[in-house]
Amino acid sequence: MVCSMRNLTTAERRPPNHPFCYCPLPSKKTILNKLVSSLLYRVKLEAPTTNKGDKLMSKIARFVIWICSKFTRIEIEQIIAGLLDVLNNRNPEVKPKDDFKEKHPNYRIFSVDPLPPLTEPPVKPYSEYKDYKLLLSEYQTKHGKPLSPVKYRSISQKVPHQIICPLCNAPHIYIYYNDGNKRSQLKCKVCGHLFQLDQRFRKNDKSKYFCPYCHHALFMWKQRKEVTIYKCCNDNCPHRIQALNKLNPAERLIQKRLSSQFKLCYQYREYHYKPNELQHSKPDKSKVDLTKIHNDPNILGLILTFYVSFAITARKTALILRSVFNINVSYQTVLNYAAASAFYCHSFNLKCKGPIDSISAGDEAYIKVMGKHHYVFFFISSKSLKITAYHAADNRGVQPAITAMKEAIRTAKPDQKIILITDGNPSYPAGIHFINSQSDNNPSIQHHKVIGLQNLDKESEEFRPFKQLIERLNRTYKYHIKPSHGFNSSNGAVALTTLFVTHYNFLRPHMSLNYKTPVQLPELQDISTIQGKWAKILSLAA
Repeated sequence: MVCSMRNLTTAERRPPNHPFCYCPLPSKKTILNKLVSSLLYRVKLEAPTTNKGDKLMSKIARFVIWICSKFTRIEIEQIIAGLLDVLNNRNPEVKPKDDFKEKHPNYRIFSVDPLPPLTEPPVKPYSEYKDYKLLLSEYQTKHGKPLSPVKYRSISQKVPHQIICPLCNAPHIYIYYNDGNKRSQLKCKVCGHLFQLDQRFRKNDKSKYFCPYCHHALFMWKQRKEVTIYKCCNDNCPHRIQALNKLNPAERLIQKRLSSQFKLCYQYREYHYKPNELQHSKPDKSKVDLTKIHNDPNILGLILTFYVSFAITARKTALILRSVFNINVSYQTVLNYAAASAFYCHSFNLKCKGPIDSISAGDEAYIKVMGKHHYVFFFISSKSLKITAYHAADNRGVQPAITAMKEAIRTAKPDQKIILITDGNPSYPAGIHFINSQSDNNPSIQHHKVIGLQNLDKESEEFRPFKQLIERLNRTYKYHIKPSHGFNSSNGAVALTTLFVTHYNFLRPHMSLNYKTPVQLPELQDISTIQGKWAKILSLAA
């Protein structure tokens, strides 16, 4: 049946839901049909063909087909409306994917150079000494004529008679000024050696650091309260040339206009942290005095067993004690006992962790404190599997990384070779430079990075097993703090982290250690229950 209203205007047409009108109206459905049809038709034209003759759908085509199979027409209209809002910047919370970083991987990358700077300029030894007479005879043999002395113009200033070449002892007749009217640099015509007429000294502005690649002096580039940055200004430095060769063509075009957005030259960061600024995080002393509580020490150990060792929430811990053991405590009492115990366990952890292994792995775990991201820096020994440092901070900067690493190596032997394995966070190599500059121990700390989830370089492939240790520790830590659902204060996060380290080092058996704990204490060997061990640890820590 043909509609008689096809020639009418849009205003004169009947509503779309009229039972006798089948005219195509300019609605969102029509736009959707055209969009889907054009996409599918385009995919069919552009889809490559395999040997078997099968059509290989592109990623966008498969996504369109999946949407059409999973959502109704009304839902797809809502999806299109939402995508249009994103494209028109009407949704500030959602932005399209920006592939600029994928095309320019070296743009605005913060990295720390692995080699420390030189504190003294390298001595440039003279080449093998040869007498100028021997060099003159060699020249005559090679060219068939003697080397003529320097010929001066009438207006040229001659070299003084007492000047001789310091390398071949050639007299003044073979020496000339090499810097024009300055008359300060001399060059020997026999051996080509350059030297100064008067030795110059720079006592007041002597360079502090030198580039380890080209041996040029570093100049002070930027100075802030906590750090001073030194930079190499040599354009022919091997480090700069290597970094410049890594840029792709698109990055080279940007580098010509915005050279400051690419790190090419060698840089060294000298930090000015004071010892009191590098204190390991510790829980505050609670108002609750454990020596004056109304409950027995075994009940206190039972509370820590459920709350820390078994990772049960404070409310469930109070419910279990009340329902199973007929012990009437509130969930706030559980939290108060845990905070008071953490103050004593912190000093116990640092005192009894013992020596460390030569290889340690470190990483930071994310936690939520009052709805914001905080970080806990962990370090674990590779053989004993003990936690050697657990520093909590509100950032992933150099200062918390230095604090964690200093605590991780605190109990190392003076002549012990230490290797730290971390991820690509540039705070770790910068912190290691600071620790090595402050320490007189030899050898210094070595650092190796494991980047990403795949072994794309030999260094990541060699040290990947050590990085997996710290990742497994992070997963265990997340399991124990998950019941808390974040923390209301940083002290609460530090307190629970401290109790977790106590449980991990002294109470938790490891299968890789033949079901032994990382740190074995003789005082805990004859105690069979976990709550008894908790009570014993608190008595030793008090």
